[in-house]
Amino acid sequence: MAETQSVSGQTPAQQRAGWVTGTLILFCLASTIITAIAGLVQVSFGEYSMTFLEAWRAVFNPNVIFNINAWSAFLFGTELPEMRTASIVVWELRLPRVFVGIITGATLAVSGAIFQAVTRNELASPFVLGVSSGAGFAVLATLIVFSGLASVLPLIATLGGAVAFILVYTIAWKGGTNPVRLVLAGVIVNMVFQSLQQGLFFFADDLGVVQTAVAWLTGSLTGTGWDEVRIAILPALLSCAIAIGGARQLNVLMLGERTARSLGMRVERTRFLLSVVAILAASAAIAVAGIVSFFGLVVPHIVRNTVGGDYRRLILSCLFAGPALMVVADVGARLALSGTQLPVGVVTGLVGGPYFLYLMRKQQSMGEL
Repeated sequence: MAETQSVSGQTPAQQRAGWVTGTLILFCLASTIITAIAGLVQVSFGEYSMTFLEAWRAVFNPNVIFNINAWSAFLFGTELPEMRTASIVVWELRLPRVFVGIITGATLAVSGAIFQAVTRNELASPFVLGVSSGAGFAVLATLIVFSGLASVLPLIATLGGAVAFILVYTIAWKGGTNPVRLVLAGVIVNMVFQSLQQGLFFFADDLGVVQTAVAWLTGSLTGTGWDEVRIAILPALLSCAIAIGGARQLNVLMLGERTARSLGMRVERTRFLLSVVAILAASAAIAVAGIVSFFGLVVPHIVRNTVGGDYRRLILSCLFAGPALMVVADVGARLALSGTQLPVGVVTGLVGGPYFLYLMRKQQSMGEL
């Protein structure tokens, strides 16, 4: 039997496929190319001297790429098989930093996009809503006071971020919430947790731990390796997969609470569950890269202005644009000052801060999407 035609003349299958556009495909393809180029640039620099060609040959070395034992060592921490020096330097020391950047960029971008939908607030992000500082306080306390729990950092970061978001929502609630109250509550909670983070330094008696914590608070990919990839990859994959599956619910939430309820959605439960996904995504990034400011705010806006507001396109595009911008920012942080590596959070803050002000200035009615 032929498929029933809709009033618009399209079949249901055609309507479902309509969100995949040429702009979306080109945007994702361009983001992938940028990520690959920036990653190749990143692996070409380091203390071990090698030419660009030598580094790139090591990246595409088939004896590593198709070696099951090598991937077992990378992903599960088993014994590393015998490899050439160039391959060890690239695959053990340099490429993991690129992979952590990809994971961090994707999860922060997706987290910001979800928060902007569940709050219907274009200024929402893990950083602005205090989730980053809450997760940051939990991770910092683990690093300084409870270092034996370092293996469960994503879980600890998730709990810290969840507590912060619940506080924000509770403070902002007054028979409901609105975009301005959520942002103001986020600023308050963010300041409180930042003060608690600073207070933790009085309990640190190891200078190395203090230096690590300071670098972590500014958001840094320096020194990240396969341990960080192993810590973050599962929560990142889980949260991103759920976000893609929940894109339709995010579209309905964007219509407003009254419309969403009229369509049969249990709004508060859906909002809560999607917020948990956003917190998990942000926490996976924070646990391995620290607090990368403004990233979750800026990327969804760039994507939205390019591919449109449909969250099926938006979430998918964030998964490509986030890694591209994070790896590019990390390359910039590494090469900006000769001989000195800036934390990537400094670069994103220098870009994201002015962009945040731009968003505030361009809107006559602040906040609501």
